Amino acid sequence: MKKNVIYIHTHDSGKVLSPYGYDVPTPSLQKFAEDATIFRQAYCVGPTCSPSRAGLLTGMYPHSNGMYGLSQRGFKLHDYNQHLVNFLKKEDYFTVLCGIQHEAGSYIDHDKGAKIIGYDQDITSDNTGLSEQELVKWDYENARQVRQWLQQSDKKKPFFLSYGMFATHRKFPEEAHEDDRSYDSKYVMPPYPVPDNKEIREDYTGYLNSATWVNASFGLVIETLKEEGLYDNSIIIFTTDHGLAFPFSKCTLYDSGIGVSLIMRVPESSMIGEEVEGLVSQVDVFPTLCDLLEIEQPSYLQGVSFAEMFHMKNHEVREEVFAEINYHTAYEPARSIRTKRYKYIKFYDDDYLKVNRTNIDNSPTKTLMHENGLEEVVKPKEGLYDLLFDPGERNNLAGDKRYEKVLNDMRKKLHDYQTKTEDPILTGHFKVKEGWKVNKSETYNPSSKDPYDYLKVGE
Repeated sequence: MKKNVIYIHTHDSGKVLSPYGYDVPTPSLQKFAEDATIFRQAYCVGPTCSPSRAGLLTGMYPHSNGMYGLSQRGFKLHDYNQHLVNFLKKEDYFTVLCGIQHEAGSYIDHDKGAKIIGYDQDITSDNTGLSEQELVKWDYENARQVRQWLQQSDKKKPFFLSYGMFATHRKFPEEAHEDDRSYDSKYVMPPYPVPDNKEIREDYTGYLNSATWVNASFGLVIETLKEEGLYDNSIIIFTTDHGLAFPFSKCTLYDSGIGVSLIMRVPESSMIGEEVEGLVSQVDVFPTLCDLLEIEQPSYLQGVSFAEMFHMKNHEVREEVFAEINYHTAYEPARSIRTKRYKYIKFYDDDYLKVNRTNIDNSPTKTLMHENGLEEVVKPKEGLYDLLFDPGERNNLAGDKRYEKVLNDMRKKLHDYQTKTEDPILTGHFKVKEGWKVNKSETYNPSSKDPYDYLKVGE
């Protein structure tokens, strides 16, 4: 019998979780990591919600699958038949959605999203009347829904279950889950590159409170899988979409934006309880599942399988990973290539090389930075970073003659990848289409009600 596939994902968590060494209250995830395989160098294909998830679930880069921006802002896949859900349905899998999806319409409107994507069943609980701060409670109720479904499921038919959490998305909850404690901002340390001061510590405390709901919800699902005898006959994937919703993390091509958690449990793997240092991209998950399930890969996949990493220690499958930004709330075209040693980032919006403030989620931290000159911060047209000596990617070496050969090599590799995948940015800028909601680059508030803060069709 084919193994089940269980895809568990959080929102805006990056790697800032306890299995990656952070003082974050996720012991249930830590316990799972110790009985699974943890990937230390995993990256998304786009550091915004829909492009990232669409890349994982189609095995294609955003510029190829059509998810250039956020689904709730009108962006769509070119072909939903290329979604992992529909591929597995053809292989006789029963497909189930519970909670967040971000590949069709609003992530809150789960029913519509499930139908557009093609899930067989949507078991998501009702979220009517809940504020953003209360949606972590929805996560936990959805975990209960997963528990109930697993208890009643047909154990003879393989299934694909997507369980998506709102946590750790903003707005953060004011209180921790009842099984944990609320956190005192005096005793927390925001993760790099977020500065350490009182206002930001208080903001980051909200992230920690949100993480307690991840812990409780994740723990309930894993506990149920074990109780129902499904744990050892399922490939379990835990990941997140991109970095934290703080400035210079989410919606940036720095590692703080594209670095993600990836923890997978593959039954009979010789790498259970081990770490993997080799580079992997979320675009590789689809072909990896095909190999693990012994299913022929569809021709449209652009990732590479890392299935052998579950059986061979120190095995590597790629020398570089690629990521991109097209749209978040505004247009900010950029591409990056990352090797183990170097990162190269290229921005294409030559007319606006300032930090794009609307692409930073509103928060107390953003407000503090805005009050201290965020509008004047610029980004380089090209950035080259030596990640061994500069893991924070703050010393741009693109103009340093000592690195000229590295720079030219990275430029060529990026261009070759773009040519191979037919990246449309090579032939000109994207233009806004009917149905897309796009802020102007200089806008501050992504939720602005002023129509002049938005681009018109064709711009």
